[in-house]
Amino acid sequence: MTTASIKDVARLAGVSIATVSRCINSPEQVRDTTREKVQEAIRQTGYSPNTLARNFRRGKTQVIMVVLPSVGDPFFTGVMSGIRAVSDESGYSLLINETQFNTMTEDEIGAMVVSKLADGIILLASMSPFGTRVLSAESRRALPIVIGCEAISSELDAFPSVHIDNVAAAREATEYLLSQGHRKIAFISGQPDSLLTREREEGYRHAMKEAGIDAGNDCIASGGLTLGGAIEATRVLLSRKDPPSAIFCANDEMAMGCMHAIKANGLSVPRDISVMGFDDTRYAKIMDPPLTTIYQPAEEIGERVMYRLLHEIEEERSHGSKPEIVPHKLIIRRSVARPSG
Repeated sequence: MTTASIKDVARLAGVSIATVSRCINSPEQVRDTTREKVQEAIRQTGYSPNTLARNFRRGKTQVIMVVLPSVGDPFFTGVMSGIRAVSDESGYSLLINETQFNTMTEDEIGAMVVSKLADGIILLASMSPFGTRVLSAESRRALPIVIGCEAISSELDAFPSVHIDNVAAAREATEYLLSQGHRKIAFISGQPDSLLTREREEGYRHAMKEAGIDAGNDCIASGGLTLGGAIEATRVLLSRKDPPSAIFCANDEMAMGCMHAIKANGLSVPRDISVMGFDDTRYAKIMDPPLTTIYQPAEEIGERVMYRLLHEIEEERSHGSKPEIVPHKLIIRRSVARPSG
């Protein structure tokens, strides 16, 4: 006889796995109509709340580890808000590991797999902090991993992921600058080994090529995804014989640094140079001038990543590596104008 699973209850009730858990463990937090649907689904499937409790607690720590490059990044703040919302309603605690763009050793992650210090990992970074050996099929079964926010590296293709289409988003941003009459468009990239910024650079180059413009290496400067890095990259771009009329930055933090450097050189945004960002963080709309940028649904990404991981944990097996692509949006503000020349 096949035993009903929490997935069966959630599907029949038309709700998430986390909502089923909350209906049983904290029913007072759920609307009456939702609770009634879940209770009816439990009755129809024969699913036992005791079975649910065993599935969530038997051999489980009720802890999720979140690995991210920097807790101070405003975009990740939004993603973490979404993750926390779902983890709270599901009865999970979060363990944060800030890599600062460094890596965890294989011994560190291996110890976590063996000792089960966490039930699963959310990786909010483009590159694996683990090392290839620990990403074996055996390790994946032992500790579910879901990738969020950034396009993944080739070694992480076996894991489920949630992110935007970075190539398409960067292409749209560049096409908007071109539509405003810009031809001398520079790009400030991030970490050289980051697939995320490589994909955004790819979108930029593709749009420039389609417009018949050669975007050589002299049009690109590395800002390391940081404020200080972008300031230095902008200084380099402005010192060139033929400086750009627009600069596209691979994230909003670098756009802030870029605008600072432009003003420090006695120039104006956007009268002299237009600036485009990426992420639409909470600072974008209050920058001077407000920043034209690409919006990523940070909280939604966080929620979907956490739900995906709960699904992996509950079923105790992988449901394929096909990524879940969430939509981006071009946000037009006042940091971009037609070139003055």
